[in-house]
Amino acid sequence: MQGELELTGLPKRLVRVTPARLSCWNRCPRRYRMTYLDRPAPARGAPWAHNTVGAVVHNALRALFELPAPRRTPAAAARLVAANWQHDGFRDVEQSARFRDLAGQWVAGYVESLDVGFEPVGVERWVSTPTRRIVAEGRVDRIDPAPTGELVIVDYKTGRHALTADDARGSAALALYALAVRRTLRRPCTRVELHHLPTGEVHAWEHTDDSLARHLARAEEAADELGLATDTLAAGGDAEVLFPPRPGSQCSWCDFRRHCPEGRQAAPDVVPWSLLPP
Repeated sequence: MQGELELTGLPKRLVRVTPARLSCWNRCPRRYRMTYLDRPAPARGAPWAHNTVGAVVHNALRALFELPAPRRTPAAAARLVAANWQHDGFRDVEQSARFRDLAGQWVAGYVESLDVGFEPVGVERWVSTPTRRIVAEGRVDRIDPAPTGELVIVDYKTGRHALTADDARGSAALALYALAVRRTLRRPCTRVELHHLPTGEVHAWEHTDDSLARHLARAEEAADELGLATDTLAAGGDAEVLFPPRPGSQCSWCDFRRHCPEGRQAAPDVVPWSLLPP
């Protein structure tokens, strides 16, 4: 009895989550299982061209801010896109070259509109914070200093769809980054920004403690669910019951489509370059 009392008094294990893990779980528990739990991991489908573009742009901007400020020119940014370019997912060499040049134009235009003389507080910075129920962590594209002394979360976007301030307000990832930056860097952080490279637009939101708390509550609820499912699976639970599919139009772009009959039935096959801008 004494041992049981001691065990029940132990603090609950915190679930470690990133925004990517939470998003994957919320979209499709089956995809979450295949991505993070199944070993050996199921074979993925072909790489996606839009992911290649996004990764190259992120790498180029990271490399740009590693240069001394006087060398952070639009031309240097375009060269970094070319230097980091990959051909994965494109229809052919011609299409790949077209989007290499287009991505170079996006990044050069972005740098031209930006005061690149400042020094970011962090570039591709890993941040983390424990809460009562989770450890929220992740890698932030850029952390900028504000004139007020606060910090600003910057997230690069390269998708073909236009964004608004509502996208910044509703982004669970940006909210968790703001909370984690507060803890990691010990400075106030309420402003989050989406920088959309194809249009050059910046969409920002100023969070309050209440709005961050609401995002955190939703993240903790999802983490409780995925943590329970993971523990139950490890104890011998039924994977199909614990991690059901959530079929929909997004199944066309799932990396594990070949392993999911429900997903193949819910949405048609698409080519790997289908999410590129027209």
